[in-house]
Amino acid sequence: MAIGPLSIDMYLPSLPALQAHFGADTESTQLTLSLYFIGLAIGQLIYGPVSDRFGRKKPLLFGLALYSLVSLACAYAPSMYSLVMLRFLQALGGCAGMVITRAMVRDLFPPQEMARVLSTLVLIMGVAPILAPLVGGQIFLLFGWQAIFLAMTGYSLLCFAGIYALPETSRGRSESLRLSNVLAGYTRLLQHRRFMGYALSGAVAQAGMFAYISASSFVFINVYGVSPAHFGWLFGSNALGLIAAAQVNSFVLQRYRSEHVLRIALMANAGFGVLLLINALTGFGGLLGIMIPLFCGMSCLGFSFPNSTAGAMAPFGDRAGMAAALLGTLQFGIAAISGSVVGHLFNGTAIPMAAVICTCAISARVLLQLLVPVPVSPLQK
Repeated sequence: MAIGPLSIDMYLPSLPALQAHFGADTESTQLTLSLYFIGLAIGQLIYGPVSDRFGRKKPLLFGLALYSLVSLACAYAPSMYSLVMLRFLQALGGCAGMVITRAMVRDLFPPQEMARVLSTLVLIMGVAPILAPLVGGQIFLLFGWQAIFLAMTGYSLLCFAGIYALPETSRGRSESLRLSNVLAGYTRLLQHRRFMGYALSGAVAQAGMFAYISASSFVFINVYGVSPAHFGWLFGSNALGLIAAAQVNSFVLQRYRSEHVLRIALMANAGFGVLLLINALTGFGGLLGIMIPLFCGMSCLGFSFPNSTAGAMAPFGDRAGMAAALLGTLQFGIAAISGSVVGHLFNGTAIPMAAVICTCAISARVLLQLLVPVPVSPLQK
């Protein structure tokens, strides 16, 4: 499951140097992120129904094998254009773990336990944003940006060996994997009001995080003069808030409904988004004025991610793969848009990043309010 964030975060410290190496502009360089997000969005739509039909293990192994081969090719990309295309293919392999692991959680746990289990998975996913930029920064300083993709290759091979030893969690369905059946399944999900409410609110909230991921290296390194090595520490510190909040979430859910926790988290995230934009516009607090609301906003996502995911997938135990796939596609499709907007608007300040994060945070709260009814009581039954 951490393959996706690892592939995003590990090479962030090298983005300015990678841009200089190929003689590309900022917008073209950020396409290596945006096309990766698009690949994640498209690939998950394929792995979801395939894993429902044939089980979880074989599609996951195929995805890891593809990811390993393409990561190796990325290390020897001759141009920015070829690297962008390879990043798209890399995402098609890496997204297998992201969608299938969520489906496996739905296979193994009842709906009321999903949010707590997903909170634990956030801990695992949160380690990647902390370690990946730190490791990536050191690898870049010692060996260059190509070595980062070689490290991704080695990590994915280790994951392949681990997954090979795991048992299957789903025997698959007897339903034919025809295009008409797949489209009908996705249509039912798109027409399900509660699914779309949880999925869209969670996806738009996370799009703010990916806007931060896309722009953070340019903002911190180029605008505030942070070194690539120190950037990894700054970037990873925000993940600490997300991890801590996700673990607190598992305890909060023992008393309060996940819907109620999600509403409060998204409201708080919107408030911190507004504060971030104000600080960016006024320059108040300098780097610290940017870091504090970012940290608090990332912490809110530690509550919103597991609860929005559990709320979206709970009604679809028989189609967990498709539900997880569409959820992931919405997340990374919207993330690709937010990352591209930040790259297009980047003007040498933190304002475009802050504006996109603020817009996403407010929109997520509004979407949840419009599409998902307020629970009668905030307390668990």
